[in-house]
Amino acid sequence: MKCVLCKNGETKPGKVTTTLQRDETVIVVKEVPADVCENCGEYYISHDITGQLLSKAEEAVKKGVEIEVFEFVA
Repeated sequence: MKCVLCKNGETKPGKVTTTLQRDETVIVVKEVPADVCENCGEYYISHDITGQLLSKAEEAVKKGVEIEVFEFVA
């Protein structure tokens, strides 16, 4: 797909590190599958993967975690 941000690059499957924050909880997730723009590096995470990330984040918030870093596993 054409990148929405730079409007020049095409996206290709890759892996990214993304950060989620809610209140006092910060979660860093490595190796997240995404479509990454070959021109500017902007990335797009699928609806399914986003749901999984948000579920993990909700678990961390409920546990009272301040900072958590983990590798994405489908």
